[in-house]
Amino acid sequence: MDLKITVLAGDGIGPEIIKEAKKVLDAVSKKYGHSVIADDGLIGGIAIDETGNPFPKETIDKCQSSQAILLGAVGGPKWDTTDSNKPRPEQGLLGLRKELGLFANLRPVKVHNQLTESSTLKSAVVSDIDMIIVRELTGGIYFGKSARSDALTYDTCEYSSEEIIRIFRIAFDIAMKRRNNLISVDKANVLETSRLWREIGHLLKEEYADVAYQDMLVDNCAMQLIRNPGQFDIIVTENMFGDILSDEASMLTGSIGMLPSASLGEGNIGLYEPIHGSAPDIAGMDKANPMATILSVAMMLRYSFDLEKEVQAIENAVEQVLEQGYRTPDIMQEGKTEVSTSEMGDLVAKEIS
Repeated sequence: MDLKITVLAGDGIGPEIIKEAKKVLDAVSKKYGHSVIADDGLIGGIAIDETGNPFPKETIDKCQSSQAILLGAVGGPKWDTTDSNKPRPEQGLLGLRKELGLFANLRPVKVHNQLTESSTLKSAVVSDIDMIIVRELTGGIYFGKSARSDALTYDTCEYSSEEIIRIFRIAFDIAMKRRNNLISVDKANVLETSRLWREIGHLLKEEYADVAYQDMLVDNCAMQLIRNPGQFDIIVTENMFGDILSDEASMLTGSIGMLPSASLGEGNIGLYEPIHGSAPDIAGMDKANPMATILSVAMMLRYSFDLEKEVQAIENAVEQVLEQGYRTPDIMQEGKTEVSTSEMGDLVAKEIS
């Protein structure tokens, strides 16, 4: 089977973690007889430097002709600006999601047994964490009308019924394949968009009788993620709430460097990336954790290529390397062996081959 992908390394540690993810993809593809056809493209800050555009037309064309996109990270202080007339790296990522219609962001949050001591919370609190946050990705305040003047500024949160229905259906479908538990997070006591969100959730739950469903206000959810994270299986929420809550949830695991994500649309094409940023403070130092990007490859093989044996091979290899005591600096524990970015990629690839 040919696996045709576009690789967008991006900025900061992006090229380093992508290099290790490609090692693992090559190893699992070789083992199971697949051919990887990878085409590199520019996005983010490096695209601004080379083309003046964070998401150039050439990159758009490459992404549209591929089966999946593997992304590193974008951004960095070099391109930070409050000038709305200047391009920002993040505009490339938002443009990519919008251009490909990637409206559903899946963020698994799972604590590996070997890393319970890495969390800032007690092991007993985090040991049962295994959830997926389903975040609506192309609507809400990030894509609403905005304006700024000397006296007034505003950002508008807008959602259509169709946008809410399609994200809920994905969340319900995933819940049915797992533990039949779905929590919808909103701010219906204040926001009109959240009231519509809640009404649609209640209508759709009638079609999914086997799924236990409840509503939760976003401020309570933020508290519950710290108080009792084991209660969550699937969380579905709008764009900005999902952005914030998924970053909060990621830190329950001990390191944001362990968590992958998938952004999906109507077809098989998807965008796969670690949830962390470009970490410019450690870029080029061979210290970044590549596990989130490696596990993003596993999600790519699952959702875009339906290759479950290959997914299991990668996930098992990650577990074995952790079990053997290897750690990058962000998850280092007493008595374990610290390894570099490239060494961790080598270890996972070797475990597969």
